[in-house]
Amino acid sequence: MADTHNKEVDQISGVETTGHEWDGLKELNNPLPKWWLYLFYACIVWAVIYWVLYPSWPLVSSYTTGVLGANQRTEAIAAYDKGISDRSVFADKIVAASLEDISTDQELLQFARANGQAAFGDNCAPCHGSGGTGAEGYPNLQDDTWIWGGTLDDIHTTLEFGIRSGHDEARIGEMPAFGRDELLSREEINQVANFVASRAGLETDEGIDLAAGQTVYDDNCAACHGEDLKGIQDVGAPSLLSANYLYGKSLDAIKAQINNPRNGVMPAWVDRLDPATIKSLTVYVHSFGGGQ
Repeated sequence: MADTHNKEVDQISGVETTGHEWDGLKELNNPLPKWWLYLFYACIVWAVIYWVLYPSWPLVSSYTTGVLGANQRTEAIAAYDKGISDRSVFADKIVAASLEDISTDQELLQFARANGQAAFGDNCAPCHGSGGTGAEGYPNLQDDTWIWGGTLDDIHTTLEFGIRSGHDEARIGEMPAFGRDELLSREEINQVANFVASRAGLETDEGIDLAAGQTVYDDNCAACHGEDLKGIQDVGAPSLLSANYLYGKSLDAIKAQINNPRNGVMPAWVDRLDPATIKSLTVYVHSFGGGQ
């Protein structure tokens, strides 16, 4: 019978070996460091205390709630309710105040901008961009070109009811499809597109009768865009002399829009956002710098 009490001692270190050997290498049986051992025991004690105080063990249809009865879901709901309660103090003031009063009251203005910025990021940024610079088909809110007006009241109305949104109070301004519906011939579309491009400072096709294009414009476009091409906000017709074209500023883009226009849609937010948020958005968008 082997003598298990005879342990091999490493001659160099003076430490017993575990008896394991591999390719001439033997494992020393060094004890664990004291600090590590104490930390290990402390973790065990901490775990037991945690099990007693906090929810930890799953049961068949529930779990142990712990002595403290802590519940992150309840805490999150309580924090949310407190935030809503704190916000309602200013929100009620925003609803009661006029847009002009909000813009002159520093406390309300600060809240409206912060609240509006948060709402803009959640609801408007996907189309208009996080900074309101827009994209093709989505207006730039930082410039001074406003199709439906850029005053506080104008912006508020647009936010409430939208554009071609289907709401009874929505802003409606729809450009006819002059090519698709055969209201103008291909030659007439080419002429009027070149006329508009020439007035906007864009390159035009050679050999085009711009006078004929102006005649087509006067007969079909001036009623909405104005004889001076500066647009008419009452009907949502943009200026054709603007530096920003919603669907691309080129001769080809102008032809495409005349032939088969893209009439974009903006949602009506009156049934989606509360009045305080819509007012806050109004003030925030107006503060971009392009507001009138």
